[in-house]
Amino acid sequence: MSYTVPEPRIARSLTLQFQGDWGQANLHRIFGFLSQEVTSRAGPYSRVGIWSGHGGFDSVSAVGRGQVDVALAVPTAFVPMTLTGKGIAAGEAFPELRALGTMPQTDRLVVAVRESLGIRSFDDLRRKAPALRIATSQDDGINTVGYAAQRVMESAGLPRATIEAWGGTYVERVRPNECIALVADGAADAIIHEAIMTQWWQDLADATDLCFLPLEEETLAAMERDEDWPRASLPEGYLRGMDGPFATLDFSDFLMIARADLPDDVAYLIAWCLCERRQVIDQAYRHIPPARSPVTYPLAPEKIARTAIPLHPGAERYYREAKLL
Repeated sequence: MSYTVPEPRIARSLTLQFQGDWGQANLHRIFGFLSQEVTSRAGPYSRVGIWSGHGGFDSVSAVGRGQVDVALAVPTAFVPMTLTGKGIAAGEAFPELRALGTMPQTDRLVVAVRESLGIRSFDDLRRKAPALRIATSQDDGINTVGYAAQRVMESAGLPRATIEAWGGTYVERVRPNECIALVADGAADAIIHEAIMTQWWQDLADATDLCFLPLEEETLAAMERDEDWPRASLPEGYLRGMDGPFATLDFSDFLMIARADLPDDVAYLIAWCLCERRQVIDQAYRHIPPARSPVTYPLAPEKIARTAIPLHPGAERYYREAKLL
């Protein structure tokens, strides 16, 4: 097989600890691929453990505290704040975090309300003071969806206390499909969540009349200023009921992270595998149209090399040799 950069080998046997998601989603799939590719190029007694978790801040803290060697953090937008102990990482900074690469995924945080409620904007929410049942994830210091959802609502002048004073409530579940099911089953009137490319969202929008609420400029600016969280958009008609250009928070990409003390040759090998063996991951998603895939294929090495935090020196060496930096 032809490679851009010669295939690296590590003579010694490695024991590595990875942390993915809860076990059946994209992070575990990526690490399953990576564990085979790495151990195939390391010593004969190499082994890799893949830990299940929540796929949120727990992945970052596990790396930062030295509990695992490598993790995937979702979305990449929240990782920079963890280096300085800001936002979701308040009180515990992880300045030794370094990036190994980015697995591209196009995603957004989305706010949607049942159309029958007559709410077309956040201004309508504030004026009508509805008693909403809002499906989202827990703001528990781990879940990045729950964290972002509450900060968005606070920035919009709709903190949890206000929602509850109106007789509303948050119906909280960990995973997007669980929250989507709450709306589909009539147990929730609104939803704040991500994984917008999935079939779950398409099925919900096709079967349920929803109004999608773009974030206001003041909220987008506040999230950029206070949380370092970038804005993004979706095109009109991305889902049924999404009328006009849709501005919201970027929830894209999986950032592969390690500590600066991960051996350079291991970081180099991981970066090499992500780029030179990327077709293995591509093939795992080709039954899904690229625009709707939870991993945006075909994977482009130049996108893998672009990261939200500084690169690990070993990974950076590979990307420079591959002329990606």
